[in-house]
Amino acid sequence: MLHRLALRVLPSLTLAVTEDSVRKRKRLVMFVPGLVAFAVYRAAKQGFSLADPLTLLLLCGLVSMATAFCAYRVGRGVPFMGLVAADGVQRIGWILAWIGFVYGVQLSLLVLALLWLVGYDYAKHPDGPAMMALIIPSTAVARDAFEIGYVRWLEASGRPLITFPDGAALRALLQRFDHTLLIWVMAGVLGCVGLSALVAAVVSGDLVVFVQAGIVSMAAGSVGVLAFFAGQGERETLMSRLAATSWVELMKFWWWPGLAFASTYYLVLVGGCLYVLKQPMSSMALFAGVAGLVGGIMPLYCYYLGHRREVENRQPGGVPSALLRCPFVMGILGKSREAIVGSALDESAAVFEKNGQRVSS
Repeated sequence: MLHRLALRVLPSLTLAVTEDSVRKRKRLVMFVPGLVAFAVYRAAKQGFSLADPLTLLLLCGLVSMATAFCAYRVGRGVPFMGLVAADGVQRIGWILAWIGFVYGVQLSLLVLALLWLVGYDYAKHPDGPAMMALIIPSTAVARDAFEIGYVRWLEASGRPLITFPDGAALRALLQRFDHTLLIWVMAGVLGCVGLSALVAAVVSGDLVVFVQAGIVSMAAGSVGVLAFFAGQGERETLMSRLAATSWVELMKFWWWPGLAFASTYYLVLVGGCLYVLKQPMSSMALFAGVAGLVGGIMPLYCYYLGHRREVENRQPGGVPSALLRCPFVMGILGKSREAIVGSALDESAAVFEKNGQRVSS
């Protein structure tokens, strides 16, 4: 889900995919796959049983692959036959495999884990959860694939983009073997594993899953916030960067993406344990493993986002991240873009008319 974080945290990508015209097209792109997924669900029920979780996840992955390919094409603005020639086999393969299949399966596990958490177990009542595990991921995959396709269209049209949401910059960061990043990842892993063991020793029964999810998510989200600011370079200390940020902005980032994505990863892993590994969530080792993975993923991704945010800050014309959270400011920016384009067209028309008068005279 790193692409989702990048599309909403990095200003260059956020401004691109939140324009009014893009939002209108995106709503339609999200609506159609939901209907298609429901039709697939009804047809699949007639052909075979969806009570097997692996069958359901495989079907969800295949539907999400087709959805991602079609939505990416709409955002990209290139015919189907020309996609590979325009963007290459590697990028189209990434769209199909990662944004389509893997992301769709992750979201399906998230839906199943959420329903299990509230007492609507897929193993006992497969029909309802299976339907939601097909429809909800397809709409989310369509949204993200369309946004990525639109970003790629902007890039191909000549608009400079510092970061493309495909994880290439993260791989480059990992290849440099940043010791600070390693420290934050280890802090997240050890902290979350320790808290998980403490909760397992104190809390027992049905409440242990809820308490584990809450404590680990808050801890991983908190470490993620600190790692985000730590990733913004060494020009200032971490404490000075935190002091320069208002508490309101800190709480917003802690809530989203910190807490929101930490709990998302936690539930995805819980769904994987329940329906892929088929292990009940009752083992202290299983809780510790899930907590460690969440505690490692959040600082890794947040540090990377902080690093890319600092790269964008060095570019001329950067927009403060606080302003990006305000819909009013986003509207002003959108109108400003339209005004700039309109004035440029008017100026070009005036120059053309003036040159025409000179030629005629």
